[in-house]
Amino acid sequence: MTGNFCSHCGNAVSPMAAACPQCGHPVATQQATGQPIGQPIGQPLANPYAPAKSRVTAGVLGIVLGGLGIHKFYLGKTGLGVAYVLFFWTYIPAIIGLVEGIIYLTQNDQDFATKQGVRVV
Repeated sequence: MTGNFCSHCGNAVSPMAAACPQCGHPVATQQATGQPIGQPIGQPLANPYAPAKSRVTAGVLGIVLGGLGIHKFYLGKTGLGVAYVLFFWTYIPAIIGLVEGIIYLTQNDQDFATKQGVRVV
């Protein structure tokens, strides 16, 4: 039992245990969850095969050309990009694109990568 402790009750836990023997709380170990120790349970691991995209580029495209959905095409979300193009004449995609661009620029890289399913350049 080297260095593994229950995050719920603080009891020492075997590295091979799936749950704490004291309180029954699940233990985040690589053997039990398939995720590295320290990686929050339920958080997806970064996909090394995901395309690398720039958060700033996506944000600027959303602000400048968001009405045409160019930022969606850039992020690989072609279906949403087509929807933006079909409805550009209503100006609703332009408003949504502006808001999304601002959100992209204010997010940190990790949140952007997780929510958009891309690697950040």
